[in-house]
Amino acid sequence: MKNTDLLQYNVADGVTAFSTMRNAELPYPVLQPHQVHGDEVAVVESRTLTRDDLQGVDALITALDDYPIAVRTADCVPVLLYDPVQRVVAAVHSGWRGTVKRISQKTMRIMCEKFSTTPSHLLAVIGPSIGPDSFEVGQEVVEAFRDAGFPVADINRPKEGVPEKSYIDLWKANAWLLEEMGVKAENIQVAGIDTYQRNDLFFSARHEGRKCGRIINVISL
Repeated sequence: MKNTDLLQYNVADGVTAFSTMRNAELPYPVLQPHQVHGDEVAVVESRTLTRDDLQGVDALITALDDYPIAVRTADCVPVLLYDPVQRVVAAVHSGWRGTVKRISQKTMRIMCEKFSTTPSHLLAVIGPSIGPDSFEVGQEVVEAFRDAGFPVADINRPKEGVPEKSYIDLWKANAWLLEEMGVKAENIQVAGIDTYQRNDLFFSARHEGRKCGRIINVISL
């Protein structure tokens, strides 16, 4: 496999993070949960866990060395987190429903409680996902974000000439969640790759249908 098959993130020494592209094969086995667009978070403390053990889970946390964890996406937002002080990583699947449920914040709270993570120490990646010019939604989605306390004026752009439709910026929404918890803005990498528009490189469920392939977003100590 060539390195060009992976979108690799330069996070920090001591951690590896990447997202697979359309033609990539994983370079090694990775632990992935059985995601359901919820906000369940699992702490991985055993190397014997399988996907079947992680039914209904949309985020993983581990402090195990050389034990890669991952989430699968195809337009949803992958958020990868690394605590370089306590040596803990997390992989979060944050589609619009998970974003509204603040799953990344729930993940960080568990990291703080279980591993004494300080949010300002965290390094974060927001990977390839549907972009702010492609994620067209109805007003019920806008209201879901409003009801959840998001700064709707900053993340929502009404569609010109179609008042009942809007575009939501999930990249900005997820960065806002991280910063609200104390992650420094300069410690957040945003890949800025719109999977809907770059369907030649990455899978997009909205473009191809729900049965399309999946991007595997991996992080490992």
